[in-house]
Amino acid sequence: MLIMAVTAISAQDDIYSFKVKNDQGKEVSLEQYKGKVLLIVNTATRCGFTPQYKDLEAIYEKYNEQGFEILDFPCNQFGGQAPGTIAEIKEFCSTNYNVKFTQFDKIEVNGENEHPLYTYLKANAENKNNIRWNFTKFLISSDGKILKRFESADKMEDVENAVAHALKTDIS
Repeated sequence: MLIMAVTAISAQDDIYSFKVKNDQGKEVSLEQYKGKVLLIVNTATRCGFTPQYKDLEAIYEKYNEQGFEILDFPCNQFGGQAPGTIAEIKEFCSTNYNVKFTQFDKIEVNGENEHPLYTYLKANAENKNNIRWNFTKFLISSDGKILKRFESADKMEDVENAVAHALKTDIS
């Protein structure tokens, strides 16, 4: 049964059929992001990579008006580094990093309780491995295809360059 579910998820053409819980716990469709370049990130507030929130917000502010969105999914699977409620996480991010991009409810990105969105992302990215740590990023084209997976330690400059290229390619 699990194999059939994973096969069905992997066979999807894009991410728009997935539903996720927003920061209010309400289920929303990713279809609302159709036509936008997306960066999907699993985050944590007490991680050595947490300062990436500053860089992510800078990229968001620079490219948002060009059709770019960041979808932030806090995840407490790695060393318990995303403790607290989504409201507490949002408050932390707002206070410390002035985050304005969309933050969703906490999820799991690996294992038995992983969110189907992450099953799809991992199955369809070039690197199909499990998520190794917080701040793994998936760049999605405006037509819902996975363009690139970035690991936690990848340079944020490379992430920004890939975002800029994806936006330029989509406009051309």
